[in-house]
Amino acid sequence: QVQLVESGGGLVQAGGSLRLSCAASGNIFSPNAMGWYRQAPGKQRELVAIISSGGSVGVTNYADSVKGRFTISRDNAKNTVYLQMNSLKPEDTAVYYCRLTMINGLASWGQGTQVTVSS
Repeated sequence: QVQLVESGGGLVQAGGSLRLSCAASGNIFSPNAMGWYRQAPGKQRELVAIISSGGSVGVTNYADSVKGRFTISRDNAKNTVYLQMNSLKPEDTAVYYCRLTMINGLASWGQGTQVTVSS
């Protein structure tokens, strides 16, 4: 069983920055992928960014809406993934969820952290 604990959400003005963290614990196998998803009220959950565990940096992928503003990174030794969010916009307001997917297909979700961007 895997547990994911997110932190770092909050209220910020448009143009500001936040850094989210997600620490994973439990039976974690590599390789795996860790990602951030978000869900705004009345909308479906969507992928924000994802990073694999391979190599020294990991392969990343971003939603078009956050490219150039958000950066995902991870510390494999700590089983922690980060999301640096810059130039935040009101449309980034959502609950942000961390997800870990292992090569055997098992996936775990965090409890979510609220990000609110005021205009």
